[in-house]
Amino acid sequence: MITTKDLTKVYRTRDREVTALDGVDLHVHEGEVFGVVGQSGAGKSSLIRCVNLLERPTSGTVTVDGQELTALAGNGKRAGKELRAARGRIGMVFQHFNLLSSRSVLGNVELPLEILGHSGQERTRKAHELLDLVGLADKAKAYPAQLSGGQKQRVGIARALAGDPKVLLSDEATSALDPETTRSVLQLLRDLKEQLGLTVLLITHEMDVVKAVCDSAALMKNGRITESGTVPELLATPGSELARELFPVGGVPSAPGRTVVDVTFHGETTTEPVISKLSRTYNVDISILGAAMDTVAGKQVGRMRIELPGSFEDNVVPIGFLREQGLTVDVAAVARDDAPDTGKTDAADSAAGLVKEGAK
Repeated sequence: MITTKDLTKVYRTRDREVTALDGVDLHVHEGEVFGVVGQSGAGKSSLIRCVNLLERPTSGTVTVDGQELTALAGNGKRAGKELRAARGRIGMVFQHFNLLSSRSVLGNVELPLEILGHSGQERTRKAHELLDLVGLADKAKAYPAQLSGGQKQRVGIARALAGDPKVLLSDEATSALDPETTRSVLQLLRDLKEQLGLTVLLITHEMDVVKAVCDSAALMKNGRITESGTVPELLATPGSELARELFPVGGVPSAPGRTVVDVTFHGETTTEPVISKLSRTYNVDISILGAAMDTVAGKQVGRMRIELPGSFEDNVVPIGFLREQGLTVDVAAVARDDAPDTGKTDAADSAAGLVKEGAK
């Protein structure tokens, strides 16, 4: 539904160039919620604004619903008729709501319908339907100043849906909201995706957003996508930085000659007593250093950091047992007898490589 190929955006001033996007390739499938995660300055906002050509890419292509938008852009600063029509099929939800304070809630939702040339009666009917859809039917006559942050964002979502878009873009839509309101807005986006068959591309710096609603995700750094995939794929990939960020677990070797392993549980393995089976089967003492369990896209997922006695070579068979149970295994640290560091050692790097090879 959304594809970018070798997308580049360079901002130029008189004496400086800043590359915000550096050859971004992105593919968002129809009907999924796709999250782009990254810290401030990673290029997320530039990416989402290039998808609907609010920002013109320096090079590369953007294709939405089979139509290459970059081919419609032309050379002028103003969007032509074809590009405006294509944008009409892409809804945009902004971080700071961008509501007109002088218009009522109903008037704000009607605004894009006015621009599209709908009659007054049709605008009002459609706007009331959308407000009912986002749970604000009783706020039609209110003004933005009379609404909470979550209500303002719901108005913004209703307005974004006015043109019956196939694609909904969300630019940090929940970052200004409290946790409870964030959960309700994210659930609304998920519900709308199911009800209306939307494809949703959202950017965020909050991992909880990815956990709550995303089917797929990508990690962005310095204007590039460093990894991407469905959330289950990422969680099942040894060494995935996104998986570590989604489920951070701490803990370092308690003594020399110990191996620390990160284990990811997903699917049926979340309800199986795998660690106790490992302990009984190989008569090994296991220490649990940290654990996290949560629901991702409606499915329970967990990560656990455990400590095994001995070097990695001593634990090849137990680690293999964990993999055979359908778990993702990552060696976090190996404490050498002669160098009891608290950080990840060279031995851990080597061991992690062996684990990845074994997982293939």
